[in-house]
Amino acid sequence: MSIASCGSGTGNIKYPKAPQDSTVDVYFGTEVRDPYRPLENDTAEATLQWVKAENDLTEAYLSEIPFRDNIRKRLTALNNYKKIGMPSRENDGNIYFSENDGLKNQSVIYRQIGDSTEVFLDPNTLSDDGTVALTGIFMSPDGKYTAYTISRSGSDWTEIYVMDTATRELLSDHIEWAKFTGVSWHDGGFFYSAYPRPEAGKEFSNANEYHSIYYHKLGTPQSDDTVAYENREQPLYFHSAYVPENQPYLLVSVGGQGIGDGLIFKKLGDKNATWQTVQPSQDYLFNVVGVRDGLIYALTTDGAENRQLITVPVDKPSRENWNVLVPEDKNSVLVDAEFSGKDKMMLTYDVAGTNHLYIYGRDGKRINEVELPTLGSVSVSANGKNDDVYYSFSSFNFPPSIYSLDTANGNSTLFKSTDIEGFNPEDYVVEQVMYPSTDGTMIPMYLTYKKGIERNGKNPVYLYGYGGFNITLHPSFSPNRLIWLENGGIYAQAGLRGGAEYGEKWHEMGTKQNKLNVFNDFISAAEYMIKEGWTNPELLTIEGGSNGGLLVGATVNLRPDLFKVAIPRVGVMDMMRYHLFTIGWNWASDYGTSADSPEMAQYLLRYSPVHNISNDGTPYPAIMVTTADHDDRVVPAHSFKYAATLQASDTGDAPKLIRIDSKAGHGSGKPVAKVIDEYTDIYSFIYHNLGISPKE
Repeated sequence: MSIASCGSGTGNIKYPKAPQDSTVDVYFGTEVRDPYRPLENDTAEATLQWVKAENDLTEAYLSEIPFRDNIRKRLTALNNYKKIGMPSRENDGNIYFSENDGLKNQSVIYRQIGDSTEVFLDPNTLSDDGTVALTGIFMSPDGKYTAYTISRSGSDWTEIYVMDTATRELLSDHIEWAKFTGVSWHDGGFFYSAYPRPEAGKEFSNANEYHSIYYHKLGTPQSDDTVAYENREQPLYFHSAYVPENQPYLLVSVGGQGIGDGLIFKKLGDKNATWQTVQPSQDYLFNVVGVRDGLIYALTTDGAENRQLITVPVDKPSRENWNVLVPEDKNSVLVDAEFSGKDKMMLTYDVAGTNHLYIYGRDGKRINEVELPTLGSVSVSANGKNDDVYYSFSSFNFPPSIYSLDTANGNSTLFKSTDIEGFNPEDYVVEQVMYPSTDGTMIPMYLTYKKGIERNGKNPVYLYGYGGFNITLHPSFSPNRLIWLENGGIYAQAGLRGGAEYGEKWHEMGTKQNKLNVFNDFISAAEYMIKEGWTNPELLTIEGGSNGGLLVGATVNLRPDLFKVAIPRVGVMDMMRYHLFTIGWNWASDYGTSADSPEMAQYLLRYSPVHNISNDGTPYPAIMVTTADHDDRVVPAHSFKYAATLQASDTGDAPKLIRIDSKAGHGSGKPVAKVIDEYTDIYSFIYHNLGISPKE
């Protein structure tokens, strides 16, 4: 198969024929055809054959791109640097941190005892190909035992193991089919969250219901575990357990059917204790920071769109007894709070998507601000047991560096820095601009590019967005982005409505029947880059994943003329049926569902990517869809049906391909080797269809 016949804009591709049927759904009287319904069965033989044929086609196309191997070599080199995670002093008194010496598929956990360092847990030994990822470590309060959670092949399904902390010997305890869970220790065992064991063959597609809290006693089989909390009247609720250290309370966060979380708790060790309600609704964010001196500390949007820090007495938890410790700031969003030693707290704020870090007293008074290197993002490691405070800082041109903070004077000391051979942060510019959306709303956007780039309309632009679920896109570092920047490309990251750049109101302006605002914001970002002379439509690439995959799919349908290449990754593409798979129902607070009302169904149908693909010869950009066989967050059926519809529609000669990864999921925990493979293919596809040969 030659490049010319593979669709670089000069010819047609013969696409595999997808399995079809005559399914028609009816939504409040409106008939909607779903011809590729058979692709929802990801284990059917016809689907498996189609997947193989699609992957064969995509590999044939990519294999003839002459610079593909050079891209792989450069990405491998860019990823080959030492990556250090934040240190933390744990309950055994020792310091733990993660480290990857370069190209290990998974980072290794190390333990520092005095001046010596040893391997504590190496996830790379848990599988031959690096597809088992470590997702959490939880040490018992006395430091004697350590539980850890793993994910296989990128799935959201979680397994829990336990080992002796001192000897690292594995115990017999093993929990399966847990999901969206940590481990909360109590009285010789721990609490965790899980669903009932799924039906064989449907582990990665069937809807998950009845998320419950279980208690496991060490040394016993999982079959003996007891239910600590369940709600049989609400099968779609999430339940997460938290036991504050040395505190006799089980706190349960309740979510899944709103934009926030409720909170209930119960005193442990008292057979007559009843569940107490702190926050009854899921209408507000309610994140517990910890429990100290009979008070629950929490961040909430209840009464504060930009979030405030409150305290709640455990003996009088009703709303009228809450106390505002740190009031809402109208000009910034409070995003995190951590205890630091006995008398301080670390608070992180967002201002238009960039972090600011402050030291506060436990009395709620601001002491000082921590000076950060530039616009960027911060992650803090602190607790109430000791005075150790570390934070990690990164930005688009600033690889993660770890600092030790002296909270007494606010001074930071560089603890660990990142050095990437051949990369000089000073060669690049990071700036934030504001641009008007369709309705005049000003949207923030970060631009990163090499110094000396001219506004001559000839620069390739990689435009990225998300716009949903209260998620802020911060300035962050990725070695895989450097190949774009060093070849003269501009990376643009837009802070679309639907995120949390300006608090809850900003989020709500991009949800449900305001969702079109998000797509208009993204389109306006592209138009801004053209108007300001940075680029032109022949050099514009858009990319997004998950909700961002929906963003890309919908935006292409709305303005196919505006982009040359589109990469929708693991996207939510069927808005009429998304809520029927795994945890899709959890997204209803942002999207609404086709079952809600005639108006909501029509609104979703209006922009659902799979239902709005043109079939009249309108030229579409070159599109490469990506998904994975173990994605049980956004099931691959979304991408399957979208790709099949694209390929069967008359949208011009530019290629419409799909890349389906194996032994991979939604993205979390993906081995470094698979990440390099994926970005090799993405950049090869982009550069080839832009008509650019990247430098060697």
